Amino acid sequence: MPGPLDMIGVLARQEIDIADGLRHLELYTMEGLLGIFAHGPEEATDAVLLCGGAMGGTLGPADGMYHRLGQRLAEAGIATYRVDYRRPNDLPTCVLDVCAVGQMASQGGAERFVTIGHSFGGAVAINTSLSLPAFSRGTVTLSSQSAGCERIAELAPKPLLMFHGDRDQILPASVSETLKDLSGGHGELRILEGADHLLTSAAEEIEAELIDWIPATLART
Repeated sequence: MPGPLDMIGVLARQEIDIADGLRHLELYTMEGLLGIFAHGPEEATDAVLLCGGAMGGTLGPADGMYHRLGQRLAEAGIATYRVDYRRPNDLPTCVLDVCAVGQMASQGGAERFVTIGHSFGGAVAINTSLSLPAFSRGTVTLSSQSAGCERIAELAPKPLLMFHGDRDQILPASVSETLKDLSGGHGELRILEGADHLLTSAAEEIEAELIDWIPATLART
C-alpha cells in the first residue's frame, strides 16, 4: 500500500544545513513545493510535527513560537519538523503533506510523534494524528478553527491539549470550547486571558507548558 510520500509523488529533494541542528529541506512534486525546517537530531526516535495556519508558513504564532520550540526541544534530543504546505488552506492536501513529513521522519528513526497546529493548522494536526495512529502520542491545538475537526473525539484516549486566547478576534475562544464539547470532554483546554489569535502575550506561558508536556507525552506507552 503506498505511503504518503508515494502519494505526493516526490520528483526531487534538496537539503542544506543552515545552522547547527537546523536543516532546510525541499521536496519537489507536481502539485507544488513542500518545504520543511527540521530541528534536532535526524535519527531522533521522538518527533514533533508543526502545522501552520491557512496562509501557510513555518514560524507559527507568537513571533516565531515554532522556531523557539524546535530549538529548545532539540536540546532534549527531540526532532521538530516545521511544515510549509504545498497548497495552504486545502485541508486534505495539507494533512497529506504533514503525513508525508511524518513518514520521512520515521524513515530516519522517529517512532513517536506529537502534532501541533495553529488556527487552520489545528484541523491539520487533529487529522494528521488520526491518520498516523501507530505513531501519534498526542495533539496540541493553538487558536484552532472547528471546521475539519469533527472527528476530534476519536483522538481519545491519547492526550489532547488546547490553547485559546479570550481576546481572539478571528476565531473566538468559544470555538475551542466547542471542540472540547465535540471531544466528549476529552483533553485539556487553556483559555488565556488577554491573548489574541497569535497568542503573543501568552507565548512564554504556552511554551513553558509545552516544553514539559511534549516529552512527558512522548514518553507515554
